[in-house]
Amino acid sequence: MSINVRSAIPGRVRLGIRPLLGDGELALRLRDALTQWPSVHEVTTSSLTGGVLLRFDAALAVEDVCVRVEAILNKLGERAKRVAVPVATARHPLRRLIQYARPHRAQLAKATTSSVLKKALDLSPAIIVGVAVDIVVNKGSLALASLGVASLGGQLWLLAGATLLVFSLESYFEYRYQLLWRDLAQNIQHDLRRDAYAHIQRVPLEDLNGRNTGDLTTTVNQHVNELTLFLEEGANSLLELATNTVMVIGIFAWALPAWGWTALLPIPLLLWGSFHFQKRLKPLYADARCAEAVLSNQLVSNIEGAVTIRSFVTEDHENARVGRLSEDFRSANHEANLVYAAFQPMARFPIVAGFLLVLLGGGSLALAGGLSAGSFALLLFLIQRFLFPFAFLGQTVDLYRRSMAGVERVFALLDLPGGPERGGVRLDSAALRGEINFVDVHFAYNGDREVLRGLSLQAHPRQTVAVVGATGTGKSTLVKLLLRLYEADQGRIELDGHNVRELDIGDLRNAISLVSQEAFLFDGTVEDNIRYGSFDAKRADVVEAARAAEAHAFIMEMPAGYDTRIGERGAKLSGGQRQRLAIARALVKDAPVLVLDEATSAVDNETGASIQRSLKRIAETRTVIVIAHRLATVRDADRICVLGTDGRSVQEGRHDELIEVDGPYRRLWRTQIGQNPEDPPCADTPALKLGTRLRDGG
Repeated sequence: MSINVRSAIPGRVRLGIRPLLGDGELALRLRDALTQWPSVHEVTTSSLTGGVLLRFDAALAVEDVCVRVEAILNKLGERAKRVAVPVATARHPLRRLIQYARPHRAQLAKATTSSVLKKALDLSPAIIVGVAVDIVVNKGSLALASLGVASLGGQLWLLAGATLLVFSLESYFEYRYQLLWRDLAQNIQHDLRRDAYAHIQRVPLEDLNGRNTGDLTTTVNQHVNELTLFLEEGANSLLELATNTVMVIGIFAWALPAWGWTALLPIPLLLWGSFHFQKRLKPLYADARCAEAVLSNQLVSNIEGAVTIRSFVTEDHENARVGRLSEDFRSANHEANLVYAAFQPMARFPIVAGFLLVLLGGGSLALAGGLSAGSFALLLFLIQRFLFPFAFLGQTVDLYRRSMAGVERVFALLDLPGGPERGGVRLDSAALRGEINFVDVHFAYNGDREVLRGLSLQAHPRQTVAVVGATGTGKSTLVKLLLRLYEADQGRIELDGHNVRELDIGDLRNAISLVSQEAFLFDGTVEDNIRYGSFDAKRADVVEAARAAEAHAFIMEMPAGYDTRIGERGAKLSGGQRQRLAIARALVKDAPVLVLDEATSAVDNETGASIQRSLKRIAETRTVIVIAHRLATVRDADRICVLGTDGRSVQEGRHDELIEVDGPYRRLWRTQIGQNPEDPPCADTPALKLGTRLRDGG
């Protein structure tokens, strides 16, 4: 097992485990197993970096922790021993990034040309200084005299004019390269961010459920933005370094062929140091990005859970937790900074050695008359211009590594397998009847115990079918399979006789309106939320749907009516109001199939009864599937399907039929009306049934 200790202090260790790379399921299983170890206080695992962060009792030795981790991995079986993403064969993120630069080739060429010309002009002052020294010391420059400028004053004026021209052109190309590189960075960021977000929309839910929202947000936003670090500064630095090297070596070969090669001696040492430090920085920056994602997720979670935190008076606990995670992030960055900060001071020693060699060699040659004073001044000026940028190579490498650490996480996200794409049998929405058929359907989440085991269920057009059962029997799972948010393991699900696997995914989902138990609303107006997904709907359609969902009355009491902004997630509304808006949104969609997943769970009995009456009218023109826990809301269904704990349908029929039979439905009904499920059948008298109807608003 490949376990690498990246950093360790008493009570905390960061590990790098290659089998975790790309294996989200293994990362989750390892985290769950380590969490059960009493000596461990906190565990974070990442399949994107292969990293594990453990907080444990300070009395434990790091070696003992590593042994325990390896033992757990071995217990997890053969799956833990394979490397999901072989590092040796994985495409380098820079090569993949180049693919995103191809549509912007013209801009890249202009930016590259501007960087090269700017650096070439930046070296021109050294030549001007050398010529000026010759004019002053030797009473004239032979090079300028050969151009027809013989007088000393004329030569100085020519140098002044050349200096002004060089300065102007250098300033222009500096402006150009900065603008072009920054725009190029933003263009590539835009393409990469758009692709990453679009891919998240396609990734199957089982692959996203184990990933934190904060982590995904950080990856799509901040880590994509880190691309700017390298493109805005690092790419230009590398081009300038290459231009500088070629030009200076050429000048040295011309002016000092015997000693010029000595200027190259420090370069291998500087390059070795840069890449050595790069190798050490790579895992450190990966740890820092992982710690940043964990911190970001905790902050998002705490902000969203502010009410719970305050009601349980756990502010101090959460402050301490965020403080620990922030300290982990700070510590991870500090470890990277220690390595980075050491490079540049160490790089100065080879640079000084190269300068001394040119000083001694060129000076001796100048004293012997073999080199002019101007040429000697030029070489001394250039040797610093030549070698000093290598001292900043570590900074460029640092920018590169920081950018690649973020980009690698983006590409790891893009490497997640996508879900169903558009394509397949197209549906004519106007001709759809809305017949739903589940045939011997089996399904298990992540390969665990089957939630559904051979379920068969049919809903005819313009029929209301209710699905009820105890918690955990797979009621909501039916909805996810119907919408192909998950794929059934076995069996077949049909819409109007078509296997949903063969249908165009967009057409399938357009044919189904869903109202889920947790109604999600966007930060916008009431009308925006009701019209969401049906953007061409008219105000009249919105109002009609709101009336049907019993929402119109409370909307009109709001300050701006349908134009009232409701805040993020509908924060300004009650739970029942949010749910009624979600129902209205589904009605505006006007799909032939309407699915209500505990859609009236957050409304009072009176409002629920009103909504039920409206839905009964709506059901006359479409198929309605109702997932319900409160049985009073499904009494009028054409057929009720009772799911058992074994994932099968154990009873089917109408409400009046099912309560006459001693079975699961009758026991659930008795429990909900306050009776003992074990009472004898005679307890279900007509008077009791009537009283129950009146109490529930029926």
